[in-house]
Amino acid sequence: MNNSPISEVPLWFKKRSYLHFDRPILLDKANNIVLNPKTVSQHAFYPFISYSFNVTKLSRDKITNKLYRKEKVRDVAYSSHIDSHIYAYYADILSAHYEDKLQEKGLHDSVLAFRKINKKNNIHFANDVFNYIKDKGECSAIALDFSSFFDTLDHGILKREWSNILGLKELPSDHYNVFRSLTKFSKVDRDKVFELFNISPHNPKLNGNGKHQSQIKNKRLKICEPHEFRTDIRKAGLISSNKDNYGIPQGSPISALLSNIYMLSFDEKMKDYANSINGTYFRYCDDMLFVVPTSERDKVLVNVTTEISKLYVTINESKTEIRDFRYHSDKLSSFEDNKQKPLQYLGFLFDGSSIFLRSASLSRYSEKMKGGIKLAKNTMDKENRIRKSKGEPLQTELYKRKLHRLYTHRGQRNFLSYGYRAAKIMDSKSIKKQLKPLLKRFEEQIVKE
Repeated sequence: MNNSPISEVPLWFKKRSYLHFDRPILLDKANNIVLNPKTVSQHAFYPFISYSFNVTKLSRDKITNKLYRKEKVRDVAYSSHIDSHIYAYYADILSAHYEDKLQEKGLHDSVLAFRKINKKNNIHFANDVFNYIKDKGECSAIALDFSSFFDTLDHGILKREWSNILGLKELPSDHYNVFRSLTKFSKVDRDKVFELFNISPHNPKLNGNGKHQSQIKNKRLKICEPHEFRTDIRKAGLISSNKDNYGIPQGSPISALLSNIYMLSFDEKMKDYANSINGTYFRYCDDMLFVVPTSERDKVLVNVTTEISKLYVTINESKTEIRDFRYHSDKLSSFEDNKQKPLQYLGFLFDGSSIFLRSASLSRYSEKMKGGIKLAKNTMDKENRIRKSKGEPLQTELYKRKLHRLYTHRGQRNFLSYGYRAAKIMDSKSIKKQLKPLLKRFEEQIVKE
């Protein structure tokens, strides 16, 4: 099950620069740990470091159809350096077994998230679904979403499915220790532990005197020494443990894969059921989509709800969407309660013939773009005040190259480049039409500032 060390850097080994309770290690040392099942079975995992931040999302009111800002708290947790290598290595092992199971059960095209599927992404997945609906004609789409997915995964089910993936009745001792670290996990609040050791959350690589760690002899490579962890952190009561029989942290390199493994038996049942009624089934993490004959629509909801209850997870009913696709004036259109309304899936809208980007996504881009340009203007003003005090020539133009890279299609990873890429893959004139005013808005904001 374990491979011998190799000279090339394996995919599971990634350098991580963040500060944790241990220091980053080289590949040779990582190999000595992860490739030895006995070492892994006896390994003591550190607590995850966690923190929360607020995200402002734009949502549309279902009654007034107006956009409004919605605050959402996001929790982040990340594992120590050695622990992350162990998780990544065992994710590599399990992924190979999982892919074999998907092929065996005919689920390769149904489970979409957290997999490398011929370089496909959510643009391709959404496009495949929309094309399937076009080909099928009159049908119904049922989109369901889990509530607090990772936080509710049952440990008993996870352990059973993990064993099944390996073709074993029980988990080997090394796998069991990894499993236990993710079910009986513990966490430490980042801000509290940084405060305890006088570490700046904004730049943790600066020491207490404001010097960068590369400038001092004993540079900080980890939060504290092992004895300080055992005494100071434990004494301060900063460690909280999961005492429930459900829930896994999202911040490990193996968590996403485990969520797929958890759903394997369910996915097989849903795929077989959808096929039996001349439909199809897709799941992208905690988003499920059924496309079935309209006559079977209500039965699907009942059967799916029954099967989901066996997983001890719940459906977020506020996000449930049911769209009936039928021909209206010889054109396939989507309806909800006899009112025309597009299907929302993986960030796109589909009305039966055309594909659009969500209006909330367009509004969010505009807000970010305006904020980014204002920040660039404030930065330029600050630099000019310094230059003026030194008698140096003033800067007269914003950092246009960087702004173009961040907010136009000239950049590789931003909303506009993503939108144009989607328009090309989906052959969508409607998306191009949505994006066209955004570039003009960008240029106008540049002139304004």
